[in-house]
Amino acid sequence: MDQTPPFPVFPMHFRGILLLAGMYSFSWSALYSLIGGSLLEWLANGSLIDTNLPVSYYGGFGIAVGLLIFFSAFYPISWVYLIIAGITGKIISAIWFGLEFIPELGWNKRTAFQLIFNEILWIIPLIVVFLRGCQVKNHLAQNHEK
Repeated sequence: MDQTPPFPVFPMHFRGILLLAGMYSFSWSALYSLIGGSLLEWLANGSLIDTNLPVSYYGGFGIAVGLLIFFSAFYPISWVYLIIAGITGKIISAIWFGLEFIPELGWNKRTAFQLIFNEILWIIPLIVVFLRGCQVKNHLAQNHEK
């Protein structure tokens, strides 16, 4: 007996991924907004840095992206545009960090952690969740017309 349903399903753990990604992004970005200077010193791994980096803007942008991802978990089928906005925000954050912060902070384990685990790695599950949300939304739209 086949256990797969004849229609696409949006599993509950995908909502959990959205909630977790949103909270994680919000938390790290709040750190940039609140203690940006200390966080930059930690990321620089002891080397001297320029303190004119736009830490509060980067943190504020990340907070907005985290909130978009978090809120998309409540209605992920009808609010798929929030998921794609979160993916776009993560891509912009990764590019921003790579172009603005890496030249000043230097490439080390801590900056690699920030770039890979806090920005780039979250893009993969968000894309999977977005694609499933689009599948379910399209299926519902096609069956609603019948």
